[in-house]
Amino acid sequence: MRHDAHTAHDHRHEGHAPTRASGGGAGWAMAVRATLHCLTGCAIGEVLGMVIGTALGWGDLPTLVLAITLAFFFGYALTLRGVLKAGVGFRAAVRVALAADTLSIAVMELVDNGVLVLWPGAMEAHLDSGLFWIALAIALAVAFVVTTPVNKWMIGRGKGHAVVHRYHR
Repeated sequence: MRHDAHTAHDHRHEGHAPTRASGGGAGWAMAVRATLHCLTGCAIGEVLGMVIGTALGWGDLPTLVLAITLAFFFGYALTLRGVLKAGVGFRAAVRVALAADTLSIAVMELVDNGVLVLWPGAMEAHLDSGLFWIALAIALAVAFVVTTPVNKWMIGRGKGHAVVHRYHR
């Protein structure tokens, strides 16, 4: 059974996505799940981009551009996979993914790459260096902590992961 963005069911699952109008706020548990979903796609792309750029001896800027591009690609791809699986058409699924993930991925990428750029030696560290992996892990952890309240705020307004949640079965 196929759905598009306008005909898909729009009910709320109890406790998942209350709106301001209903007097509720988004729960932290849902925000954490949404941020973990975002972190998964971002981490896949970020690590892959950093590994490729570092292995090829690229400078900071091309490595960051590749890592950010791949983070957005994998973040959107994970959301697309779930929404398409729910029977939504491709064009509508792309709109859902863009609406659901863009701000979350952007904040996550800004924070984690900011940490890496500001961490002395992190961008120059090689793949066999503990500094490379430790800085990358800490940068992603900091990005998770900063992005979770952003996702909670968006979900509380029926945006972000709340948009994708409408397609969960």
